[in-house]
Amino acid sequence: MTHLAVPLYSWTNGAIMIAIFGVVCLSLIGILINFMMGGKKDKENNE
Repeated sequence: MTHLAVPLYSWTNGAIMIAIFGVVCLSLIGILINFMMGGKKDKENNE
């Protein structure tokens, strides 16, 4: 009976989804840092 439950889960699919989630999180953090750095440069140019 335990042999039937083992193939129901695929480690490959979970690893791919975690990798995609990590790439999305890193890209959102990069965009946020880009916006923060861009805002500081605009304030310095106006003064």
